[in-house]
Amino acid sequence: MLRTFKKYYRIPATPQEVYLALTTATTISLWTGDKVEMIPEPNTEFSLWDGSITGKNLEFEPSKKIVQQWYFGEQAEDSIVTIKLHPDKGNATSVELIHTNIPDDAYEDITEGWTNTYFAYLKEFYEEE
Repeated sequence: MLRTFKKYYRIPATPQEVYLALTTATTISLWTGDKVEMIPEPNTEFSLWDGSITGKNLEFEPSKKIVQQWYFGEQAEDSIVTIKLHPDKGNATSVELIHTNIPDDAYEDITEGWTNTYFAYLKEFYEEE
């Protein structure tokens, strides 16, 4: 069975800064502390956390939206991650995450990963500045 995860995260940086932090390889490696492969162009493959997360970039709308296809072994084809960036009070960003078609057996790990690692690290990166 496939599941969907939707959640909002508040990042203490502007949508432009958050967008660059999610799409620029150098910046991604700064906040993840790991090897990254990312070119912010549609139909390019990406790799985060030294290959722990891999997939294909589908769509980019600077400072507003990122759409990616995430791979989960054989059944990965339609696991789609959509990240929308909304300006929030005090030069912050409300990040809207929608991750569809997550395999049931990976759901808990994925949702914990989004909250406790991915967005936690990104938030920490901006709080330290």
